[in-house]
Amino acid sequence: MMIFRFSLVSLALMLTMSLTSVAQQIVHGAIVRADTTQKKIAIVFTADEFGDGADIITDALKKEGVKASFFFTGRFYRNKTFTKKIAQLKADGHYLGPHSDQHLLYCDWKKRDSTLVTQQQFRKDLRKNYAAMKKFGISKSDAHFFLPPYEWYNKEIARWTAAENLQLINFTGGTLSNADYTTPDMKNYRSSEDILQSVWQYESQRPAGLNGFLLLLHFGTDPKRTDKLYRRLPELLQFLKAKGYELVSVDQLNFPQPGL
Repeated sequence: MMIFRFSLVSLALMLTMSLTSVAQQIVHGAIVRADTTQKKIAIVFTADEFGDGADIITDALKKEGVKASFFFTGRFYRNKTFTKKIAQLKADGHYLGPHSDQHLLYCDWKKRDSTLVTQQQFRKDLRKNYAAMKKFGISKSDAHFFLPPYEWYNKEIARWTAAENLQLINFTGGTLSNADYTTPDMKNYRSSEDILQSVWQYESQRPAGLNGFLLLLHFGTDPKRTDKLYRRLPELLQFLKAKGYELVSVDQLNFPQPGL
């Protein structure tokens, strides 16, 4: 009887852990990690104001034969400084998606459930983002995934995104990759070496490594940050490939079904 009881408890624990693992891939209605049983990872770049990493990033991806995903604001798509680079990314077969039009802050930093925009404002802004993308031959059906500005959102934003027939996604937590925008005057500043070390450590210390990761970086950063992480992109790509990861665009990942 004791053995039978132990088996039931063990089974319940395993099921709970399994469900928790799945639930962690969807946070506040956004998919933040794909199938952790597949050794695939998506490098995701965002941009609004800065694009100084364009040459180094596109060259590194082409040299390593890697496809990545780029989420730009409408302002970025309309900026003539970046027109040729955006067209090159599309021609190279990378995924291009929306990041809002004006890089709005959707919800309060401290009270996440406090939405700062109306659904009408959200819809109008997002549709302007797609209008800017259309000039590059990118339709809504080509770019089903939406990565929110500041990578900050709540369940209401996720519902509004779904109402637009889009899927909200966000970066996978656990590393410092998204801190590559920080500048030395910020309290949360992280050097490129610190960021890369966090990636190496996560990969080596977690059972699933970086499987299913959406690893977020920035296409450019403030001039005050001279330690540019994108200069070490070749090192990052080579590390991931050496570890056996298949580097793909977001539409090539196997995502869990929303609502799990």
